[in-house]
Amino acid sequence: MIHRHQLLAAFDTLLEPARFKDYGPNGLQVEGRASVAKIVSGVTASRALIEAAITARADAIFVHHGLFWRGQDGTVTGWMKQRLALLLGADINLFAYHLPLDAHPLLGNNAQFGLQLGLQALEGVAGRFGEQDLGFLGGRVEGGSFGSARSLADYLQHVLNRPVVLVSASPGTIKKIAWCTGGAQGYFEAAIAAGADAFITGEISEPQAHYARECGVAYLACGHHASERYGAPAVAAHVAAQFGLAHEFIDIDNPA
Repeated sequence: MIHRHQLLAAFDTLLEPARFKDYGPNGLQVEGRASVAKIVSGVTASRALIEAAITARADAIFVHHGLFWRGQDGTVTGWMKQRLALLLGADINLFAYHLPLDAHPLLGNNAQFGLQLGLQALEGVAGRFGEQDLGFLGGRVEGGSFGSARSLADYLQHVLNRPVVLVSASPGTIKKIAWCTGGAQGYFEAAIAAGADAFITGEISEPQAHYARECGVAYLACGHHASERYGAPAVAAHVAAQFGLAHEFIDIDNPA
């Protein structure tokens, strides 16, 4: 059992939130009890996750998507009131890290997603692209290609057990792959400029289909939630082991 301030310091040391310009506050978003013995990790601080964490007798919740974002109106009503009431009523700490969790080179969303897919980023700056160097660039761990874009899409569907949106006009083989989890469709042009044969992310918007067809770079959207299931449990498990705390990952299904 440790104090929540020690836990916050450990997360901050590992993820270095001060390095990032983000869309919301990183760190301790809701203060709960002072002593922490068990952490529950999840993707989003939804009501379902908070309720599950209460049932699991967690002292702290660690997520990628917290409660507070730039542009909110600041009122505590509706879903916000419900989630906060649960957290405050159960005296549970809520820790949330957005871009810092995406970027960590070993435990972050992009690194862990690559691990799940058998992808390895190139060394150093050659393995990063896009704003704040969040995107990863590399290829298969064992080398070689995935064959066609269709073959890569089929492989992703098998590994992630969900449909994948593929837009591709190129019959060529896929060797150099760029990836950035979640809603990173805006990184596609940077991936193209970096020389990628394919770009893997969570979502697709209207412009990306045209870019893929016109530039000959395959675009694969495999789900925002599906691509960001791996960073939070990796970081929480790492820090829990560091202090001898209990940890449980609770995955709340999301079709998005």
